[in-house]
Amino acid sequence: MTRLGFLLDSDSCIGCHACTVACKSEHDVPLGVNRTWVKYIETGSFPNVSRHFSVMRCNQCDDAPCMEICPTSALFRAPNGVVDFNDDNCIGCKACMNACPYDALYINPETNTAHKCNFCNHRIEDNLEPSCVVVCPTEAIVVGDLDDPNSKISTMIARNDVAVRAPEQNTQPKVYYKGAHMASLDPLATSISADGMIWADTTEHHPTPPNHEKLDARTAYTTAHPITWKEKVSGYLVTKAIAGGVMIIAALLALLGNDDFEVDGVQSSIGVVPPIVAGIFLAITGALLVADLKQPKRFYYLITKGNRSSWLVKGAYVLMAFAIATGLWWLGGLAESETLIKVMIAPVAILGFGVAGYTAFLFGQCEGRDLWQTPLLLPTLLCRAVVAGGATYAILDLFLKVPDAAAIRWAFLAGLIGVALLTWAELASTGSRHVEMAVHEMVKGDQAKNFWFGALIGLVAPGVMLIIDRVADVDSAPLAAIAGLFALVGMFFAETAFVRAGQSVPLS
Repeated sequence: MTRLGFLLDSDSCIGCHACTVACKSEHDVPLGVNRTWVKYIETGSFPNVSRHFSVMRCNQCDDAPCMEICPTSALFRAPNGVVDFNDDNCIGCKACMNACPYDALYINPETNTAHKCNFCNHRIEDNLEPSCVVVCPTEAIVVGDLDDPNSKISTMIARNDVAVRAPEQNTQPKVYYKGAHMASLDPLATSISADGMIWADTTEHHPTPPNHEKLDARTAYTTAHPITWKEKVSGYLVTKAIAGGVMIIAALLALLGNDDFEVDGVQSSIGVVPPIVAGIFLAITGALLVADLKQPKRFYYLITKGNRSSWLVKGAYVLMAFAIATGLWWLGGLAESETLIKVMIAPVAILGFGVAGYTAFLFGQCEGRDLWQTPLLLPTLLCRAVVAGGATYAILDLFLKVPDAAAIRWAFLAGLIGVALLTWAELASTGSRHVEMAVHEMVKGDQAKNFWFGALIGLVAPGVMLIIDRVADVDSAPLAAIAGLFALVGMFFAETAFVRAGQSVPLS
């Protein structure tokens, strides 16, 4: 067994980009994406200015989050310790891109699959060095077996002060930097000047939030890494909250004793219509998930080639179990079987919360996105499910005779209060600089309009309407329905702000 790694000697690097060009040539890497690239930073003030070079690439982590989250094991560890990939298994879900703390993965626009540096494993198997090593004019790239104490790389690491990128992520990277300016390894320690950069276009570096030290340097050259999860993911968070939430409220109504099908309206409003609504939004959820794949025709690989450590796969099983439970509930409603409904109360409620909440664990596997690691995400998603269920029932109340409408509205209001308190707690808490920059982006940056519009329309407005309805004893179905519509629309904008802000912080 070997454990291959890189040593990148920034003291020797001259920033010639030979490694980048050789990598592109060796692997036919398309324009606009890179497996390896050279980052330039500049320190000091005129006339005492220095430029520093650092090579960026996959860190071949011993504890690789991209492998854990990959739903089809398209990313795997080769016997030599290299994290390699299999195009034939990749469904293009882009989860690995958010799991990687180093911006190392990209979607190849020609194959629509995830690619990255794989150590030129096809060359290693023929006892050849990676192409970047061969072309480097200053021998600034050293490779070898990290488990061999006599190898050149092990000797250099032992004799020199070396550093790794993002050590706080605990991924055990196997790419070491000798002589690198620490600001070049920390993407939050540099800024991109308003006058742009040399030779490259990139996504804008977002402003530093208040109460942080002055930035150490400016970035003069790097590559763009655009956001990967967008509106389809935001929409999926809402649709599955509706699917799970409407059945949670239906289970609540049944638990309160509304399971007598001889009572007018019970069969339709509890036994038949809610599972139909849940089924429709569950289908929309699946359609959004498949549509967001770069290889949508391979969606069934989640089951046939599923990696059970991935919450994408676990989530698929939760969705399927919920679909079965919802179907049984619907059959019980059609058959007017009070016994079947009673038996299904607990499974439907548990799976409803599971459908809404499993994304917290999926986002938790996205180790490159610190904002998503918050422990408050799970309870927030569960409260959003109650809001979505209450909002949906409030709208259905215009068309059906819904029993215990007052209880539904109280649950709806309680869910709104829960989301508001959890959101406030998240914004008020302190975290890593990465988290604070993401929060700054969400409440004051590019996502502020989405966030505050979502808070106003999705929390404040429906909350006021429900308080008027409950406290003032207005008992207005139209008012509650409007509150429900506002809550669902606002939820989409709030989720959009959260999803996008989490991906806004640069990782390289």
